[in-house]
Amino acid sequence: MKAYSEDLRRKIVDALKRGTPKSEAARLFGVSLSSVKRFARMEREGGSLAPRKPPGRPRKAGEREEKLLAADLADRPAATAAERRRYLEHLTGASMSDSTLRRLVRRLGHSRKKDHPSPPSVTSS
Repeated sequence: MKAYSEDLRRKIVDALKRGTPKSEAARLFGVSLSSVKRFARMEREGGSLAPRKPPGRPRKAGEREEKLLAADLADRPAATAAERRRYLEHLTGASMSDSTLRRLVRRLGHSRKKDHPSPPSVTSS
């Protein structure tokens, strides 16, 4: 879920300053009552109303790695995940696991290469 914009947060706080009850402000702006209370507290304590950075670890692969991988996917469609990982490590110097590479491939909109079964033999009955 995306964070509410700073503009919306400011409008909610301004409505509260004009005397709008918190429950009515929540209905009016389509947010939860707890969000309205949190924005009011942030304003009262003098904090910024700007959304905070989302939690979690930063990605191992940045824009450069994504571009290189996209080009590699187009150039070598049959390469394995390990081959692609070694290729990226060689070019960028950044180490990553095969799992990380597979997540990056999926994020780029590609699926894992699947082996197609060989056609039946002509001589088999």
